[in-house]
Amino acid sequence: MPDDSAPDFAALLAFRTALRRFNHWSEAQARAVGLTHAQHQLLLAIKGHDDERGPTIGEAAGYLLLRHHSAVELINRAQAGGLVERSRDDADARVVRLKLTPLGEERIVSLTQLHIDELGQLAPMLAHVVEPGDLPRAASPASASQDGPAA
Repeated sequence: MPDDSAPDFAALLAFRTALRRFNHWSEAQARAVGLTHAQHQLLLAIKGHDDERGPTIGEAAGYLLLRHHSAVELINRAQAGGLVERSRDDADARVVRLKLTPLGEERIVSLTQLHIDELGQLAPMLAHVVEPGDLPRAASPASASQDGPAA
């Protein structure tokens, strides 16, 4: 007799597979506009930050799950590419804040709606994982599209 309280491994597999496809698709979208995946995430961390002054380097590192020095290197490369700029905080000159340049703003805006639309396709799958029900089986890795989830 099956245990109804057992985890739904098929649902978790389907969701994780879809999540990995989304991530692969997202990386390709970033490359298409001349960004690395990490740069895309950095731009999103800056744009999505709730303080109009921009995030600190430490806050950006936290969003990206990076150590401070790794975030600094990523920010250095993004700044060299004309995507972000640093500025001293008006209230505390020890604090460095990050802002998008017009180019960085253009790049994140061009990617955002695409990502929101694509995430809409994952929402029903997440609901099935949280509340198990009928969920399509994950496609085998060999049959997975190289471009990620279907639009």
